[in-house]
Amino acid sequence: MSRVINPDSAGKERNRLSRSVVLALRELMRQNEPNDTAHDLAAYIALALMEINETVETSLVAWEKRGYWVKADRFRMDWEWSGRLGQSMRQAVLAEDWATVAGLAAQVGQKLVKVTLPERHRLGTPWVGAWELLKNGK
Repeated sequence: MSRVINPDSAGKERNRLSRSVVLALRELMRQNEPNDTAHDLAAYIALALMEINETVETSLVAWEKRGYWVKADRFRMDWEWSGRLGQSMRQAVLAEDWATVAGLAAQVGQKLVKVTLPERHRLGTPWVGAWELLKNGK
């Protein structure tokens, strides 16, 4: 029997989410005032960062099972910011504290500075409706 390969691995999901967060950050910086689009963008960034944090833990399970403790710990430390900034962004968006949102967006941008986004990306607008998801307790 042949091996079953999962085409949607945690690493691919993390890369897709990172690219979409970079795209959302660019759009958020273009917003002049906090409107519905800005709410959606900031909420999407918060939700995506928390989802990135979950993919990190998924990746670590396999490494820890094989005994790669040092590699797993280093990887966990490299990505620990995603959960922390995701929670902070979530709280700031729900409180509508736009000064904090701007500061956190800058921190996220610094962490994802190496992520490249092609000019003709196929990401679309994944942030549409994210504000409602965040308000409803996702």
